[in-house]
Amino acid sequence: MRASKGWKLPATLIAIVGIIWIFWAGLYQAKPEFRTTLISFSVLSDEKVSIRYAVQRNDASSAATCTLQARDIKKNIVGEIEDEITPGLAKFERITEVPTRSAAATAIVARCRVK
Repeated sequence: MRASKGWKLPATLIAIVGIIWIFWAGLYQAKPEFRTTLISFSVLSDEKVSIRYAVQRNDASSAATCTLQARDIKKNIVGEIEDEITPGLAKFERITEVPTRSAAATAIVARCRVK
């Protein structure tokens, strides 16, 4: 009878630590450093794609870089640039052209990060 009660304390401690970790992870991931939204893209030619996207960032005082990619019909990357973002606004829209080596079918904002 005594052995069956020995699991309650470790289980309670693991449950408390697990719940605290879940809350921390949820709050930390709920507000990422960058939020990007692809508004539109336009294939201008076989060598160029225009991307219009919006960025919302938590820290407007630091410089950042966004990686923009153009992809062909088979999802191969045919163009990629690093778009430099200067300190300033926390929320803004940009239109950037991406040079490509062949015809692109789509374009994406791959990621943004602090420089």
